[in-house]
Amino acid sequence: MTGLIRENLVLWIYCCVVAACLGAVVGSFLHCAAWRMVRGESFLTGRSRCPQCGHVLGPGDLVPVFSWLFLRGRCRYCGERIPARYALSELFCAAVSVLCFLRFGATAECLRNWIFLCCLFCLSLTDLDGRVIPDGCLLISAGVWAVSLPFTGIQEALPGLLTALGFGGGLLALSLGMDRILGKESLGGGDIKLLAAAGLYLGPVRSLFALLLACVLGLVPAVRAGRGNPFPFGPAIAASTAAMLLYGEGLAAWYLGLMGFSSI
Repeated sequence: MTGLIRENLVLWIYCCVVAACLGAVVGSFLHCAAWRMVRGESFLTGRSRCPQCGHVLGPGDLVPVFSWLFLRGRCRYCGERIPARYALSELFCAAVSVLCFLRFGATAECLRNWIFLCCLFCLSLTDLDGRVIPDGCLLISAGVWAVSLPFTGIQEALPGLLTALGFGGGLLALSLGMDRILGKESLGGGDIKLLAAAGLYLGPVRSLFALLLACVLGLVPAVRAGRGNPFPFGPAIAASTAAMLLYGEGLAAWYLGLMGFSSI
């Protein structure tokens, strides 16, 4: 029995290491993809290069996290400082990948949710840098959700679709009304589409919790932007959606239990 437990523990540690390495590599790619999308460049062609001098990077410059540490955060060719954001993005994606595996195990649901989390991370970067939420990230999220239904449960289809349509349509109507009252855009179209995509994965109750949490998280960039100035709301939506995707069922059940409800 002890040997079996030890073997299972070793297997889980191995899987977590693989998940972390994969997440770091994908995080590096997503950071590069977001950087190029904001600047109108293709991320599917062309080799990675230094953002300062434009020199093409070699394999030794592209090892996630370790290259940045080994080079002390500077370009090997021009000596200019490379922002710590590069390494932090890789570490963040590595951590999220491990958390996703620990939460869902080696299942189709884990793969589906991991891809969705990667899309959330990428669109957060583009919204921070360019105030844009790429439709491609949302289409991939919706496509992966639809394709995975035979493996994750067809019963999720109707609640997810109804939530996406309800949240998307309701927020669109609310946004148009607020635009008319305020005389300016109150909620971007990308934010509405992102909340609709989140509805596919979260369902009605967790989507509502995600929206409320996003409003709380969005207070920070709103205050920094100042009154009347636009601010990126996508990262707040993405962060709240990720939190509810990974741990929302337990949080929602706990909160609803306090309110006297027994299930979600």
